[in-house]
Amino acid sequence: MAQLGKLFFFCGKMGAGKSTRSKALAKQQQAILISEDEWLAAHYPQQINSFDDYINLSRQIKPFIKQHVQQLLATGCAVVMDFPANTRQQRSWFLTLCAELGCEHQLIYLNLSDRQCLAQLAQRRIEQPERAQFDTETMFHHVSSYFEAPSEAEGANIQQCLGG
Repeated sequence: MAQLGKLFFFCGKMGAGKSTRSKALAKQQQAILISEDEWLAAHYPQQINSFDDYINLSRQIKPFIKQHVQQLLATGCAVVMDFPANTRQQRSWFLTLCAELGCEHQLIYLNLSDRQCLAQLAQRRIEQPERAQFDTETMFHHVSSYFEAPSEAEGANIQQCLGG
């Protein structure tokens, strides 16, 4: 039987650097990178105009993503998912995906302060003006109101990264 791949996924507030870190980790691990933003843009172009739109459309792609990722992991590929694991429910989805297959996982928790995240969002608005509509301080506080820091009790293999 082939050795299973390992799944890497991220937790961190908006602006913590999840996408940047996921790209670097995929390169370092020679892993397949799967980006939620890319999947949503490809399947639902110009259809995400609010946080609720994002939540609903993200939920719709999850069954397809799960099957795809499990197939990749079953072949022995390492997979880095640039999808948020910012609530217990989101993390439970990742953990179930791994448990069903019996593969290893690593949850990388980018534990940055609100100040650090807001500074990185300000920089991102400059570098990616197309995101300026959503990368606001108001949106940061709205999205952060749902954030739940991971705990060991959830059963995830957590690697915590402090600071920037």
